[in-house]
Amino acid sequence: MNLSQEQYARMVQQASPPSSLVKDCFFAFLVGGLICTIGQALTDSYQAFLGLSLQDARCFTSITLVALSAILTALSLYDNIARFAGAGTLVPITGFANAVVAPAIEFKSEGMVMGLGAKMFIIAGPVIVYGTACSILYGLVLYALLPNV
Repeated sequence: MNLSQEQYARMVQQASPPSSLVKDCFFAFLVGGLICTIGQALTDSYQAFLGLSLQDARCFTSITLVALSAILTALSLYDNIARFAGAGTLVPITGFANAVVAPAIEFKSEGMVMGLGAKMFIIAGPVIVYGTACSILYGLVLYALLPNV
């Protein structure tokens, strides 16, 4: 069956469930804000109860959020939250942890090297590559413009 791009687009449009932009934005804002609020509460708690410096508390918060995201992904709960919250679960650190853990879980049956090792960064790999490249480019431009800084 040969379909033109226009015919394919029409088929996709018909098969896709309708969504409300306002509702989707509200839930993304709500869940994304909740994740950030949890992060701030963790930072404050680590400072208050463990006596950590702000820098150390933020580090522990990042570790905690990555661990929670990985655990929720492993328990298949992160996908349920993402279906409800949409883009709200893409808060960088939790979304990135999910992007690494989900393919690792999906392909673990293919073995440790060809499954888990090779497929773990299938989604997150481009983010790492382009993020690294952009940070190097940004550093070079900054160094060229402000060599004394």
